[in-house]
Amino acid sequence: MPEVSTLHKRSLRLMGNTFSFSIVAGDETFATESLDAAVSEIRRIERLLTTFDSDSQTNRVNARAGVGPVQVDAEVFALIKRSINISNLTQGAFDLTYGSIDKSLWNFDVNMTTLPDPALAKEAVRLINYRNILLDEKECTVFLKHRGMRIGFGGIGKGYAADRARDVLKARGISGGIVNAAGDLTTWGRQPSGNAWTIGIADPHTKSPFSYLDLTDLSMATSGDYEKFVTIGGKRYSHTISPKTGMPVSGIRSVTIISPIAELSDAMTTPVMVMGVQTGLHMINQMNQIACILVDDDNQIHTSSNISIH
Repeated sequence: MPEVSTLHKRSLRLMGNTFSFSIVAGDETFATESLDAAVSEIRRIERLLTTFDSDSQTNRVNARAGVGPVQVDAEVFALIKRSINISNLTQGAFDLTYGSIDKSLWNFDVNMTTLPDPALAKEAVRLINYRNILLDEKECTVFLKHRGMRIGFGGIGKGYAADRARDVLKARGISGGIVNAAGDLTTWGRQPSGNAWTIGIADPHTKSPFSYLDLTDLSMATSGDYEKFVTIGGKRYSHTISPKTGMPVSGIRSVTIISPIAELSDAMTTPVMVMGVQTGLHMINQMNQIACILVDDDNQIHTSSNISIH
């Protein structure tokens, strides 16, 4: 009799977040070894990108900001290069140098009763500028032009890690699965039943799904203000800070991006949040193979022109 494929699951903390894996495999031992390989790959990426280890490549680049270039792995160099492309595309609404921000002005807790002074806020974000990341393709080096600049992969790293884990699992012969990096997820193949993967999109207010999408060989990421926000003068502000003004953004409660890779879906959620409903949707509508679902502050649902939800 042919081996029956079943769903094998694992969930654990990686990169400071909960990663969940669901893979289709027949043999239990093969499934366990494949999941071990995927977890090892994410841990490897975490060692490269983390800002919690002074010896990580990210922190070595940050430590020499304004001093000199730092040689990095080709993989890290390529990720930074793709990040800069997204910064260009979003006119700086996505920016790796977001790590330069002076966080002392925003605490997003019950003590925050007024918005920061706009002049102080602008000063706090003065070092955020992706154009000051200087890359040398030949030497594979990264140089942050000004002292105090810092890069961080918080807006793209989880998606990249999910994609890499998927690639490891596919290379081992896993025919279908989901890698979910705390809401940044990628899918491939089908469930044991032969159906596509059904993914829920959470209502920002109730946290329960308001819609479901059937996905296969697609990725999705959701970002919302429901995790961390403050209400001032009856208006809700998310913990997402505009890199241009230094002020908290408002207008959108959640953004869901669907695209072929989790890295892109992950990276595009923040810029759409920063741009707002109309500008954000307009940008997504100009792009190929990418769709967007937004929930605004009035709980109205907006979608890009290439998707319909029920």
